[in-house]
Amino acid sequence: MSAQTNEARLLQIIEAPVVSEKGTFVADKFEQVIFRVVPDATKPEIKAAVEHLFKVQVESVQVVNVKGKHKRSGRFAGKRKDWKKAYVCLKPGQEINLVAGE
Repeated sequence: MSAQTNEARLLQIIEAPVVSEKGTFVADKFEQVIFRVVPDATKPEIKAAVEHLFKVQVESVQVVNVKGKHKRSGRFAGKRKDWKKAYVCLKPGQEINLVAGE
């Protein structure tokens, strides 16, 4: 039963890939992929989740806690949620294609 819950946890860790200009630059130059992950995810969990979902070998994982921006609309002030970003470095020769059309 723990293997099943562990697999369910791995499927919930990665929320979305971060597709941006900086993300594509990092992917081309350093063979890294950027993912938005759940805030309580650890580096070993992120590594296992990426290897399980994309069938690639991960060399290392770096994590950044991103603070939410303070926003204002007229007299109402608010704040976006804090979130966690993971830079996943792939082993040489490994690749994750995030564009579905190609």
